[in-house]
Amino acid sequence: MRRLLAVLTVVVLAAVASGLLLAQSNPTIGTWRLSLAKSKYNPGPPPKSQTRTFEAQGDGVKVSVEGIATDGSRVAYSYAPKYDGKDYAITGSGRPGGSDTIAFKRIDAFTFEATLKKAGKVVVTNQLVVSRDGKVMTLNAKGTTASGQPVNDVVVFDRQ
Repeated sequence: MRRLLAVLTVVVLAAVASGLLLAQSNPTIGTWRLSLAKSKYNPGPPPKSQTRTFEAQGDGVKVSVEGIATDGSRVAYSYAPKYDGKDYAITGSGRPGGSDTIAFKRIDAFTFEATLKKAGKVVVTNQLVVSRDGKVMTLNAKGTTASGQPVNDVVVFDRQ
């Protein structure tokens, strides 16, 4: 019984430590607020506000997005992908391009790629780049809106 308890303790500590190491090695972890002054939306107009929260979750991340859309409606969606390039569900309102899944890949220490799909078809690809000092995250989005209009946005977030 003692041996089993010791083994379980080691397994739990290893899992916690790996999550902490992932959080420390992932510069996206934290809360980010949209900087409208630094961002460029094509087509516009931009949303009124947006906050993104990234939390380490096992060997992936949980992302919650909240804000106010251009028309004043509430935006609130979330997803929890691993960095394996596989599709994971997006739930909530105001999802980009009406997307229902997202696939994440880590390109290097500061760069991530996200592919958003609707019914299996790519609607938006995002490249997220965190500055070396960890204070700014830039999201380059290319794709189409829910109505099929082309998107080419440069969205800048400041760490909170």
